[in-house]
Amino acid sequence: MRVLRSILYLCLFYPGTLLFCVLGLGARLFGTRGMRLMVQAWARSNEWAVRHVLGIRIKIEGKVPPGPALVAVKHQSMFETVEMVLIADAPVIVLKRELARIPLFGWMTRSYGIIPVDREAGAKALRDMLVHGKRAVDAGRPIVIYPEGTRVAPGETPPLRPGFAGLYRGLNVPVVPVAHNTGELWGRGLAKQPGTITFRVGEPVPPGLKREEMERRVHAAINALEA
Repeated sequence: MRVLRSILYLCLFYPGTLLFCVLGLGARLFGTRGMRLMVQAWARSNEWAVRHVLGIRIKIEGKVPPGPALVAVKHQSMFETVEMVLIADAPVIVLKRELARIPLFGWMTRSYGIIPVDREAGAKALRDMLVHGKRAVDAGRPIVIYPEGTRVAPGETPPLRPGFAGLYRGLNVPVVPVAHNTGELWGRGLAKQPGTITFRVGEPVPPGLKREEMERRVHAAINALEA
């Protein structure tokens, strides 16, 4: 049954994503706000399918404060990358450059607001991230970032990537850490498990701390739900 539900979910998710990308062409005529509303509608449709098709309940503890911040999120699955559009307030999202180059979908993400990252560019990647990040801060939008740099399995707690500390220092905004347990239900295989996914929003980490102290607090907070 779990496999059948998962196949049905995929049959809804991918055609639905394509539909919202096409609708986004029209939403762009209404400016940035129109595109934000369209992306939020796409995320809500995904949340509906996750609840009613996969049988996964979503519990959110705490709230991301409004305004500019680095929203540091644990990365265990595709699900949190979509759900954070709803948990944070119209966030700009840091994602790998390859996703921003997918036809139509990439255009929609760029119109909504992203910070594309070239993982092979080294110091140049950080400079580019700072340029895009400052634009997001000036627009009053939070920035969702996955500071461990890659998707990890439940229980894994790798160190934070150096670029995250560079953004923290360069943007001078607080960090809002977000822990979750999506990987326990949403593994790399086809079948997703029913149950409850919990998102826990931690206490904001203020700007201006020394790197070691900031990283210690953020690392502990985003891993708060790890066994």
